[in-house]
Amino acid sequence: MSGVPELTPSDFCERWPPGDTDDAPILLDVREPEELAIARVSGVVHIPMGEIPTRLDELDRDRHIVCMCHGGVRSLRVAEFLAANGYERVFNLTGGIDASSLQIDPGIPRY
Repeated sequence: MSGVPELTPSDFCERWPPGDTDDAPILLDVREPEELAIARVSGVVHIPMGEIPTRLDELDRDRHIVCMCHGGVRSLRVAEFLAANGYERVFNLTGGIDASSLQIDPGIPRY
């Protein structure tokens, strides 16, 4: 079991309501570019999973970071990697963009 806290999309929206910029997290989308072409969420930072190790300097260690992918598996691995590299305010978005489509915004295409 991972030590990284997990949030459902509903939990995410309750914790950081849309439009509330106070302490807003970085929503880190670790999906591949082909996946972004199918379903995209605005306001995210996109760094594919395989590029994370070489692009750590792009992520602010002082902000909350919520990692997301399609279903929550890759993002959990990235969140664990970030936590192992000194990022203390990291979460995984359980169910990823697929769960976001089901729970929050049915306008997000499912794939």
